[in-house]
Amino acid sequence: MSRRFNRLSSVTGSLILLIAGSGTANAGLLGSLLGGSSEDSTTQTEEPAAPDSYNSKGTFSEPFAEPTIIVDGEAVETDEKCITRADGMDECKPAAGTMALLKDGRLLYLNALEGTENVELSIVAEFGEVSVNDQTRVLSLDENDNPSWIKPSPLDAGANPDGNDSETLLNGTELDGLLDTADNTSANDGALFCSDVIGLANGDVMAVGGTDYYSEPGIDGLPLGVAELEGIKNSRIFDEETNTWRQSGDMTYGRWYPSLVTMGNGNVFVASGVTKLLKPVYPDEPLNSGRNVVQTETYDPCAGAWTQNPSTADRSLPLYPRMHLLPNGHIFYNAGGQAFNPFGQGYDQALWNIVASFNPDTQRWNDIGYAGLPLRLDEAGLGQLSSTLNITNLSLDQVGSLLGDVLDSPTDLLTSAADLGVSEEDLRMAIAGGMRGSTSSTMLPLKPDASGNYNEVELLTAGGVPSYAVLTNPGGYLPTDQTRIDTVTTNGDEIGYESRLAGPLNQPRWYGTNVVMPDGTVMVFSGGNRDGVVAPGLEGPIRTAEQFNPETGEWTEMATGHRARTYHNTAVLMEDGRVMVAGHSPINTAYLTFVDLQDFGLAPYDGRDPSFEIYTPPYAMRDDRPQIRSAPSNLTIGDRFNIKVDQVDQIDKALLIRRTVMTHVIDGDQRAIELVMERGPGNKLTLTMPDNHNVVPAGEYMLFVSKDTPDGRVPSVSAPITVVNENLACMAPTQVASDTTTSGGIIESTLELL
Repeated sequence: MSRRFNRLSSVTGSLILLIAGSGTANAGLLGSLLGGSSEDSTTQTEEPAAPDSYNSKGTFSEPFAEPTIIVDGEAVETDEKCITRADGMDECKPAAGTMALLKDGRLLYLNALEGTENVELSIVAEFGEVSVNDQTRVLSLDENDNPSWIKPSPLDAGANPDGNDSETLLNGTELDGLLDTADNTSANDGALFCSDVIGLANGDVMAVGGTDYYSEPGIDGLPLGVAELEGIKNSRIFDEETNTWRQSGDMTYGRWYPSLVTMGNGNVFVASGVTKLLKPVYPDEPLNSGRNVVQTETYDPCAGAWTQNPSTADRSLPLYPRMHLLPNGHIFYNAGGQAFNPFGQGYDQALWNIVASFNPDTQRWNDIGYAGLPLRLDEAGLGQLSSTLNITNLSLDQVGSLLGDVLDSPTDLLTSAADLGVSEEDLRMAIAGGMRGSTSSTMLPLKPDASGNYNEVELLTAGGVPSYAVLTNPGGYLPTDQTRIDTVTTNGDEIGYESRLAGPLNQPRWYGTNVVMPDGTVMVFSGGNRDGVVAPGLEGPIRTAEQFNPETGEWTEMATGHRARTYHNTAVLMEDGRVMVAGHSPINTAYLTFVDLQDFGLAPYDGRDPSFEIYTPPYAMRDDRPQIRSAPSNLTIGDRFNIKVDQVDQIDKALLIRRTVMTHVIDGDQRAIELVMERGPGNKLTLTMPDNHNVVPAGEYMLFVSKDTPDGRVPSVSAPITVVNENLACMAPTQVASDTTTSGGIIESTLELL
């Protein structure tokens, strides 16, 4: 059978958005609610290609939320966040603490910290008993932006319905249960809170890890003790066609706050997380006590099973480590993550400052250097420093090799250190370097070289809480405004690494969410001016979005949102180039109960915020956006394909953007790839896919084309593209008859999108 007839894909509701969204982005949300923010600045009136409502900073829609709450079995329509049940407990609308763009354009979201509204005195003392598993929802927008919601089944994704085998201090002994409440309920043993989510090659979404709540110490029936948040081993997969969750294989280690990355072959790599957050003591594995999970695992989507990687793949990492797939197939750790600053968390957390790459072929990490500084550990014979210091995979041969390398070339290390100097620029680099907590690590659009190869990656790190050049501590309390760009070049297994400072944010920002836009810029949304985990409720919210221009290296303030969104905020690029902004699920004020201090200029702490806002960037207000008239539905590496467009003479760039699946301000798979473009006959453009799945892993993408104008780049609405890995048959979607191959081997679609 020919490759043409083996080509697989699925036709989804995404076509509706292409048909409806070919011009100006629709602004009919809830009866034309889309309007400028109260704090927006100037409105442009001299734009020949823009309506009167054009705003050079963009606009946010009015907030909207699910209209009903199920209380005592009945749906109650209300604008309130919560309603009190007959038993005196509050029932609340879920907030989008995690959000994913599905392949049909709908949005899956997961709640966070469900039950915090029922804490009366202290979340530390009570949450092990009052917490419950988090809810899920699917949000849809029609062609007029009117929202509707679906409740998936099971609502909480169905993990551990009979309870979790919690790893308590006395677990498995005759005294099991004496000092904890882990066995008294199953209502909070499978929470989605603090799982990580990822888009699989077939468009399904997988949530890995999560939370088992209990009190330890604690007594059954009494809502007083010390809460424990234990990571669970579960993997849960959401099927958008049936709106259902199903269980997949369990990991070897329970993980709370892990990170996932899709590998070039379609497998999923998981690292870090913690099995017990507050009391990480494991009698059965004492060497793992006092720190995060160092063991890594790999998920085979065809087998639905996890395999623990060998000990050489172990590494101490922060929670939610910022990791990315490089064009050579290595997984790069970019010295970012979540850390409980400034009090510390693991005895080996100084190692988190070191950027490193994991080679799946050798199953080994290689230390590259202290993040942001020119000191190269791998060039000074210290490429195995972190793994050698890791007591769970200590090797005498490795120690001997390490010492031998250092003794053979001590001058290399001294020369590298001497090169640092003490200039003002070096000092700024030192402050910007090292582990950065609660920050985005965003891969800027990948660009082909003159030969069409993708060998260079640029990673944007902005804001967050820096290490302040203190090796032993992953950070402090106040965020930074500094922006660092790390350039990673690949040549086979060789990796080059350099850092530079870019223009600072307009204000320091903790927990900002970055979004790669189809015009090649990066937007950051939400966040706070202080670390809201160190002292919940005392951070000031940041509602003004900012735009980073990679060409100038500068940030520009854009529109201001209506709602304050600090902890557990989300932002996702939609198919038409707008951004859905949501979330805000804070920890109780000062780890006690909710005390709202927003009248004093602080973030709102009256519970979770279930609302959404749509950010419309300036380009989406124009009436001269390019249009994609037709495009193939599915492609694989190396394909050349035709698309039909209008304004063909003006279009000079095509960007393939992976659909966002994000939590905790990160999506390790978020990437945009600039495609090689040739002009064809008439209104056709011929584009070329990268020839490597390490550049474009299989999954669901959006194709945008754009033109350059005096007022900035203007992209089209996207066309949906499924990238197929032909060696991953279990993930193959359904064949689409409209995809054909020309006599010249170029793929195109016979389906016109008007």
